[in-house]
Amino acid sequence: MAAGNNENAFSRELISFIEAWRNKPGNLIMVLHRVQEEFGYVSRESADTVAYMLDIPLAKIYGVLSFYHFFKTTKPGDHNIQVCLGTACYLKGGDMLVEELGNLLGIGVNEVTEDGKFSIEGVRCVGCCGLAPVLTVGKEVFGKVTKDQLPGIIAQFS
Repeated sequence: MAAGNNENAFSRELISFIEAWRNKPGNLIMVLHRVQEEFGYVSRESADTVAYMLDIPLAKIYGVLSFYHFFKTTKPGDHNIQVCLGTACYLKGGDMLVEELGNLLGIGVNEVTEDGKFSIEGVRCVGCCGLAPVLTVGKEVFGKVTKDQLPGIIAQFS
């Protein structure tokens, strides 16, 4: 089995999970979710390993990865900043937060800073509409964010 490079070597737990789901309906999406949970994204090497373990074509895996926006095929920054662009957040300036983050970090959406510390992602909804506009950094949620607060938020993770 091609387990990928060291960065994406599958743990025993992940291999057991895939084996447990091997013959179940809907297994591909469940397995890809678990791979992304383990590595933060689904690398080419991980996709190759999943294709081998589930005995399915790599093209089918990439069809799923490209169809669902949840899946990432490139490694995010150590601190992935997700800006909500759902209706409430967009109307309250979520798009301006994305623009200002880009200016502050020197990257665009779905890009990673040269040092690998930060990435910016636009997401559809984080479920905190009453706190619009919202952004998350990892599992930390920031609500009613203004452009002026962004340098301080970034500094917390530098």
